Amino acid sequence: MERDWRERLDDAHDAVLAWCEGRLWWPRAPLVLWCAWVGVEHLLDTDYASWFGGLNLGIHEGGHVLFSFLGSEFLTTAGGTLLQCAAPVIAAWMFTRQPDYFATAFCGSWLSMNLYGVATYMADARELDLPLVNIGGGDADHDWNYMLAELGLLQFDTTLATFVRIGAFTLMWGSIAVMGWMLWRMGRSAA
Repeated sequence: MERDWRERLDDAHDAVLAWCEGRLWWPRAPLVLWCAWVGVEHLLDTDYASWFGGLNLGIHEGGHVLFSFLGSEFLTTAGGTLLQCAAPVIAAWMFTRQPDYFATAFCGSWLSMNLYGVATYMADARELDLPLVNIGGGDADHDWNYMLAELGLLQFDTTLATFVRIGAFTLMWGSIAVMGWMLWRMGRSAA
C-alpha cells in the first residue's frame, strides 16, 4: 500500500514537471503574488474578504438552495458551507483532468479563502455580530449558530474556528509554495 502511494506521488510529480516544460512563468507570477497578498491580509484581519468574497458568498447561498431539496433543515443549512468549499475542490479536479496543474494549485488558495470565510462565520456563532444575507429577503438565520447548537458544540465556536483558520493558513501557503515551485520549474525549462 505504501509503495502504491509513493508511485502515485512520483507519477504526479513527473506529470507536473512535464506540464511545466516550455510554459511561460511570468503571466502566472502576478497571481502568485496576489495570493500571497491575500494570505497576509487574512493574517492581519480575520474579517478580510478577497475579490473572491462575492463569488464565494453566491456559491454559499446557492448551496442552501441546492441542499434544500434533500428535505433536511440541517443539510439545507450546512449546504451553504458544503458547496462553498466543494466548488474549489471540484474546480481542482476539473483542472487536473485538463491538465492545468497551476490552476489546480490555485484552487488550493481559493479553498483556503473559503475556509477563512467559514472560520469568520463560525467564530461569530455565539456573538451573532456579522451582517447576514438571505435569498428572498426576510430575517436571515445564522448557519453556524444553528449547526453548532444542534451538535451541542456552540461553546466551542471560536476554538473550532481557530482550527479552521490553521487549516486555511496551511493550505494557502502550501498552495503558494507549489505555485512558486511551478513558476521556478517553468522558468528553468525556458533557460
